[in-house]
Amino acid sequence: MTTNTVALIRTRLDGGLIPAVPVPFDGQGQLHTSGHDAYLRHMSEQPVAGIAVWAHTGRGLLLENETADAVLRDWRRALPNKVLIAGAGAASARNEDEATDRAAAMAEQAARLGADAILVYAPVWLRGHERRDAKIVEHHRRLAGVGLPLVLFYLYESAGGIGYSPTVLDELLSMPEVVGIKMATLDSVMTYQDVSRQLRAKHPDKLLITGEDRFLGYSLQRGARAALIGMGAACCGLQADLIRSHTEGDARRFLRLSNFVDQLAEATFTTPMEGYIKRMLWVLVHQGVIPFEAAHDPWGPELPREEFDKIGRTLAALRETE
Repeated sequence: MTTNTVALIRTRLDGGLIPAVPVPFDGQGQLHTSGHDAYLRHMSEQPVAGIAVWAHTGRGLLLENETADAVLRDWRRALPNKVLIAGAGAASARNEDEATDRAAAMAEQAARLGADAILVYAPVWLRGHERRDAKIVEHHRRLAGVGLPLVLFYLYESAGGIGYSPTVLDELLSMPEVVGIKMATLDSVMTYQDVSRQLRAKHPDKLLITGEDRFLGYSLQRGARAALIGMGAACCGLQADLIRSHTEGDARRFLRLSNFVDQLAEATFTTPMEGYIKRMLWVLVHQGVIPFEAAHDPWGPELPREEFDKIGRTLAALRETE
């Protein structure tokens, strides 16, 4: 990997939408093959800069190896000219070394299957570690050794991640293998503001990638140049248009679209938050992309039918504004 490779990935992502894609499952927890194929065809026609597989939205740390490999291969084949980012992390391990080994193995497998870059899951097993900061950096350096550009992932600790101090962020963002950082702070807008300011002041060559589904428009105003979000799994045109309107400085259109995107986010990214994956699959059902039988998330909470109907009403209202 060269500096030019990292710069090229950044250029290809800049100004774009990168959906974190879910995996359609049937009621028995098996890959719904026809739903998966239909989703691949649909996404191949969407205005996206790339896609992210094996991320949280795609249950990347929970998939069986055979299913995970098939998912990445299929997306690589369906979108050959788009940037394919693969998540790499560890769901569990006996110690931090084993966790890093598992994350590195996941990254290596992604590279073999055709990924262009790695999204580094937050190393949550290092919470409370006496050498936490040093271990976080060591973990990322190990994954950088796989040879693919890295996208850092800042998942706020209260949201289930691990906090990165300003010093750690400086070290990570100074790594030549790093394209940029995805921010997912959920309800901590102050953290997002602080990190975006640090990036602008000290690391202007790195890409700020928003993962803030619930304040997407504002996160763009605070410096994000791309969006890697689970909400991007559906309604891609609306969200890509929002990003484009901001990039082009079309304030009136940006404000109008931001309101529409917020309506979608408020219907899908709500408590219980782990239900957002099923809700996004339900959006795809309402849009006629996948059948209802393919909209199962084996690891997510049960959701009432009323939520499915509410999502349908939200989408109908958004269609009326087109």
